[in-house]
Amino acid sequence: MTLPAPVTQATPRRRPDVTPAPYRGAMTMRRGTTLSAATALAVALSAALAPAAVGDAGQGHGGPGHHGGGHGHGKKAETLRVATYNLSLNRATEGELQADLATGDDAQAATVAEVIQRANPDVVLLNEFDFDAAGTAVDLFRENYLEVGQGGADPVEYRYAYSAPSNTGIPSGFDLNNDGTVGGGDDAFGFGDFPGQYGMVVLSKYPIATDGVRTFQHFLWKDMPGALLPDDPDTPEPADWFSPEELEVVRLSSKSHWDVPIRVGRKTVHVLASHPTPPTFDGPEDRNGRRNHDEIRFWADYVTPGKASRYIEDDDGGRGGLRGGDRFVILGDQNADPHDGDSYDVAIDQLLEHRRITDPLPASTGAVEASALQGGANDAHTGDPAYDTADFADTAPGNLRADYVLPSKHGLRVRDAGVFWPTLEDPLSRLTGTYPFPSSDHRLVWVDLTV
Repeated sequence: MTLPAPVTQATPRRRPDVTPAPYRGAMTMRRGTTLSAATALAVALSAALAPAAVGDAGQGHGGPGHHGGGHGHGKKAETLRVATYNLSLNRATEGELQADLATGDDAQAATVAEVIQRANPDVVLLNEFDFDAAGTAVDLFRENYLEVGQGGADPVEYRYAYSAPSNTGIPSGFDLNNDGTVGGGDDAFGFGDFPGQYGMVVLSKYPIATDGVRTFQHFLWKDMPGALLPDDPDTPEPADWFSPEELEVVRLSSKSHWDVPIRVGRKTVHVLASHPTPPTFDGPEDRNGRRNHDEIRFWADYVTPGKASRYIEDDDGGRGGLRGGDRFVILGDQNADPHDGDSYDVAIDQLLEHRRITDPLPASTGAVEASALQGGANDAHTGDPAYDTADFADTAPGNLRADYVLPSKHGLRVRDAGVFWPTLEDPLSRLTGTYPFPSSDHRLVWVDLTV
């Protein structure tokens, strides 16, 4: 597809002040079997299943027709389609998502499944998918929705899945928002009403190298050199929003950071998955804006060999980041736009301008149309709306580029890229719609790569 030329980089803005409103990981086969190693790092099993039918992503919304993946691994590498999708498949109470998916007729699940089927990525990160230790929700979503044709689309099969605990909803035992009480979602290690709410899942047609998976759920924010720790504006001391005792437990990741190696033929692609906190819902201390910045910075350091990544320690005690020759793709809803919105300073530019990272600039005509039709805050934006990936409130912050697929320059060549955002005249606009959305306020973002 032909992408519009990028706009000139706007001068970075400081975000405005706003007013608030024991298990490690699991690889599952599609029938729900879960195994755990002694280190609590999960092992992957594959089901001996026939390859799934291949769908057509469609011109103008999901991208060109795609070959699909997950078979012929020993042959010459084909194009690998990698995607990220915040599908908002979260629920208000623990266990509610499993109950909804078990019915086989949940309307939202069917809609987001059809989006995935039509884009047909080989590897996809799902943000805002509630975690459960048994992997029940993941298996139900695959069996009852992805492996069943939705809305005329062909089924899609992901033989491999990775999920692990999220910091969301895990009580910290401290008053992290300094409102005088301890408890509730805002005092959890990551905002959430129960453990695992707003979690993540990696689905893949290609095998996951289980012995190489690294998670960083427990990495402490204070252990990042030069961390942008928040400051209490009512005291003279610097960076003192959190007490010394709180700093000993406050984690960097609002959900988690994962390095999930995928085997593509004889080569390995590191899927670097995360979902930084929204840079809002705080006060003048800007604790969420600062955390969002540093959660993004974590990957910028991780993919930089040498001193920059030496401080990093994973949940098993392994230190350092990737090597210079490693292939990687950074995936996720980063909750940061390079031009507009509330993110702290140049948060996402830490990745977009990194010397080892390519920005494929996925775009859509649906985003341009939505920006013009909805107006409001969109009219004051300085960024090109073609690159938007999320349809937010038109009063503030407007539509933004929040979701990213960012491959390494080494070992991966970009062939094509796009955002699944159909225009209103396209019949598939029924999958994205307008508020209240039938699927999610985010759009699936995909990039085709040659490994």
